[in-house]
Amino acid sequence: MKYERLIIEKKEYVLLKQLLQLSGYYGDNVFKSSVKHLSDELQNARICDATELPEDVIRFNSFVSITSEDGWKKRFQLVLPNDSDIKQSKISILTPMGAAVMGYAKGDSLVWEFPAGSRTLTIVEVEQESKV
Repeated sequence: MKYERLIIEKKEYVLLKQLLQLSGYYGDNVFKSSVKHLSDELQNARICDATELPEDVIRFNSFVSITSEDGWKKRFQLVLPNDSDIKQSKISILTPMGAAVMGYAKGDSLVWEFPAGSRTLTIVEVEQESKV
């Protein structure tokens, strides 16, 4: 891991904790496992101000490009549940994929459990949403 642990911006951390608490009451076993895994990782996360957050760390609304060890590739935007839209490649933070990458940085690799089984993912690119 590039920064040794997850890095989360303070306001996003508070919102994420609320979302995780509410989401624990529904979903299948893979979903529940993903939510629990992210919740566990948040206990050791570095919480910082927005100005201290490195540009290459995945946060809400980041555009993320990932690959897996079997050559699978995906580019998506990590969004809040209400903004989720698979057709536009907007993935909710509460999906297994969204929970897998939150707080990680470009170049990080991680193993995460998905409905089709475990995958090793590598974060190839992280772009922040432009604030126009």
